[in-house]
Amino acid sequence: MTAFSFRIHLVEDEVKLASILSKYLENEGWTVQVFHSAEAALEYLHSGAHLWIIDIMLPGMSGFDLIQKIKARHSEMPVIFISARDRDLDRIQGLEMGSDDYLTKPFLPKELVIRARKLLHRVYGQGLKSHIIEVTGYKIDVNRRKVFGENQEEIDLTMKEFDVLLFLLENINMAKTREEILSAVWGEDYFGSHRAVDDVVRRIRKKMPRLALETLYGEGYRIVT
Repeated sequence: MTAFSFRIHLVEDEVKLASILSKYLENEGWTVQVFHSAEAALEYLHSGAHLWIIDIMLPGMSGFDLIQKIKARHSEMPVIFISARDRDLDRIQGLEMGSDDYLTKPFLPKELVIRARKLLHRVYGQGLKSHIIEVTGYKIDVNRRKVFGENQEEIDLTMKEFDVLLFLLENINMAKTREEILSAVWGEDYFGSHRAVDDVVRRIRKKMPRLALETLYGEGYRIVT
């Protein structure tokens, strides 16, 4: 696959800088989603990003806090930190927390592009490696976030539907409570009703009727093989 398949999540509270950086990254053919706070990014931890670029100094939750949550769910996710502070302690702390690179502001946007390109190449090779999960006649393309039926027809899932599906597939044959699903997909700070999970599960079952998505009363949901 070519570079256009890569999805970049950029977390930068400086609106003008975020706009400039996203344009440079998009010029590489990558899809870029911009967040101006770590809190805004939390909802997208399962949205199929291939690289996170995170400013350390963010309003509210810091970049350090965000990388902990990312790595807790996707331990191998590549991360580049950017910061206005040129401190060895920040750089070391970032590396210890799992970042792959560190850029000190100000920097040329092209330098970020070069470092991102090298990191993506190192992690994914020449192009994005396909990761397909097959279950009960369905093919789930994790990297492209697409689902196909037996006749290769694409099944249109919303972002939340795909996220819940992927979370249950990552824990195949294991029951997951509504609380665990809410925390993993909606984020730990979600205060809405558990009915949100039930509604998404209902829609998944309607769109994927052959999927063995079971309800375990008093325990939650699971997909079985």
